[in-house]
Amino acid sequence: MNSIKKQNAIIGAAFLMATSAIGPGFLTQTTVFTQQLLASFGFVILLSILLDIGAQLNIWRILVVSSKRAPIIANELLPGLGYFITGLIVLGGIAFNIGNIGGCGLGLQVLTGLNPAVGAIISCFLALFIFWMKEAGALLDRFTKILGMLMMGLTLYIAVSANPPVQEAIIHSFIPTVFSAKAIVTLVGGTVGGYICFAGGHRLLDAGFSGTASLRETNKSAVSGIIITAIMRVVLFLAALGVVSGGAVLDPSNPAASVFKFAAGNLGYLFFGVVLWAAAITSVVGAAYTSISFLRNFSSWVDKHHQIAISIFIIISTLVFTFLGNPVKILVTVGALNGLILPVALAVILVAAHHKKIVGNYKQPLWLDIAGWLVVAVMTTLSVLTIKDWIAALV
Repeated sequence: MNSIKKQNAIIGAAFLMATSAIGPGFLTQTTVFTQQLLASFGFVILLSILLDIGAQLNIWRILVVSSKRAPIIANELLPGLGYFITGLIVLGGIAFNIGNIGGCGLGLQVLTGLNPAVGAIISCFLALFIFWMKEAGALLDRFTKILGMLMMGLTLYIAVSANPPVQEAIIHSFIPTVFSAKAIVTLVGGTVGGYICFAGGHRLLDAGFSGTASLRETNKSAVSGIIITAIMRVVLFLAALGVVSGGAVLDPSNPAASVFKFAAGNLGYLFFGVVLWAAAITSVVGAAYTSISFLRNFSSWVDKHHQIAISIFIIISTLVFTFLGNPVKILVTVGALNGLILPVALAVILVAAHHKKIVGNYKQPLWLDIAGWLVVAVMTTLSVLTIKDWIAALV
């Protein structure tokens, strides 16, 4: 692999992970929690970034060092465990993808007035086109990179227009007045939970990165993915904080759209349409690619015909949305559920990091071990608190 292709693959994997995280749920979650926690939401973002890095570095490094996808690693540790994790990932990917394809339809509705179902179908065909191109991997990298930069640029314009209280946000990012376990679980789950934490790692494997010689590039790509996601999260947080601090009451049916419209009028609303569509279509691509990558090791047919399998995955998501409607209301909950999956998946990777049959002579740095198990402990504790809240709400 020449240096240009290698660099493009590193950046492409980072953007695939980041844009997989930045979907309709990301926009909704960030806006909803900003409205609830105000400037203290900055602390939640800061803590989630640290947890994200601890989780993602561990996962991507072990995938690349072992040159194996996650379900194979899990099965080598405990027969059947890989099938269990694959089931969780694929089911979560489908649930998210229905919302993502719905976000595509809603984004095009804002921009063109098209019925959301029609917009979803158009977006479905675009996603299929990407995977059926001859150089699908390179096109996937460019597609996610361009749309990722477009989303950040437009949202930055809205944040500046909203005139947020930046000093207050900085102070309460370190000294919060309100704390929410659910917000942390949801943000970490929405950033590196479920299929998302494996998206870029599996992309690096497919691009030819493997062994300890690729650790430097892996570290760079993993951290870059988290930073890209964090920048988008912070910019959207500041935009929402500026609007809410100014006394605006957000529309509960579409709080993110309210932020863009209050900040920049009709132009802002059009920008929201672009951001929503870009966030949704890149998440459709990321969810489909990663979910099917989990199945490739368990089915020779899927491995040989992965383009067909990815197409079926996207088409099923589109059909469910078209006939049953858009489950946007459950996106925050689905993000939290993804956060519950993370401690299990990360614990498997951390145990695998010390098995020679999986990683050979690789020695896991102590600080990464500590950081990884800290993430497992924190996410398990916060997940238990979140489950207790759900049970209390049901009772």
